[in-house]
Amino acid sequence: MVATAEPATQNYSLDLNEEQTTLKSWVHEFAENVIRPAAHEWDEREETPWPILEEAARVGIYGAQFMAHVQSDPTGLMLPIAIEEIFWGDGGIGMAIFGSALAVAAITGNGTMEQVVEWAPQCYGTPEKVQLGAFCVSEPDAGSDVAGMKTRAVYDQAKDEWVINGQKTWISNGGIANIHVVVASVDPTLGGRGQASFVVPPGTPGLRQGTKFKKMGIRASHTAEVYLDDVRVPGRCLLGGKEKLDRRLERAREGQRSGEQAALSTFEATRPAVGAMALGTGRAAYEWALAYAKERKQFGKPIIENQAISFMLANMKTEIDAARLEAIPYAPLCLSCQSKLEHH
Repeated sequence: MVATAEPATQNYSLDLNEEQTTLKSWVHEFAENVIRPAAHEWDEREETPWPILEEAARVGIYGAQFMAHVQSDPTGLMLPIAIEEIFWGDGGIGMAIFGSALAVAAITGNGTMEQVVEWAPQCYGTPEKVQLGAFCVSEPDAGSDVAGMKTRAVYDQAKDEWVINGQKTWISNGGIANIHVVVASVDPTLGGRGQASFVVPPGTPGLRQGTKFKKMGIRASHTAEVYLDDVRVPGRCLLGGKEKLDRRLERAREGQRSGEQAALSTFEATRPAVGAMALGTGRAAYEWALAYAKERKQFGKPIIENQAISFMLANMKTEIDAARLEAIPYAPLCLSCQSKLEHH
């Protein structure tokens, strides 16, 4: 699901090749013709835009094959390009489309090849039956402070099962996803180094949705609490397997470098994607402001002819372009990082 070749970080360029340019135009057309006309309706409804997801799956933008394709680009640019265009269309629908990718990133970054093949496609389903994935990390008292996580996973050796208990919050697709990837502590004494990621298959007893949050923005994306009450998952649902986890915990207990942390490895791999989301939203805001400044007239002329307004717009465009130069070049480095983690 993820490129394993080392990306080219020398002689790096943001100039798009033919394939990247074609992708940008294709995704932009979808954002302009499908997402934008429906954005206001789904923002007001505060519901997952299933018809948009189904159309995205039908044309090939929502699905495991699309993610595998864009992540196979050795420059690392194709995924941020696609995300920027989708979020140019609408942030809420953009999160509905790309929210499942967080769960997939956790599976590909922490799981074995067999687990990737089994679970990643189930985060998307098919055009005929669209499905969702959810990545469950944040808790009421542990947002960015993943070391403070209280959700516990205890191994039941007699049944080769993990028993998970805890509460997650602010989870995209939480409770309505088919596949939940849950980060839990297996050894609280080790803090963030004592955590592991687990796949909770669809229909598993004990996992339930809590409060669905009402938000000020990005309202077409479902965000909710997730409760885990004696959730039992088979041993094969531990991403990476128990032998790898035991080795990592042993190194951590001995004070050695223990490798990746379950939550942070996923966050690190998806940082350029988050930057691209902000770029798409910011670019859309700038273009709306520019169009309005050309249309709005005061004292007999468009307000863009006022120097103060034109300076503001120029600063907006400069900051957006600067942000792109700061955020997107890290994409190939993250691909390299994830490739190394998968072969660690």
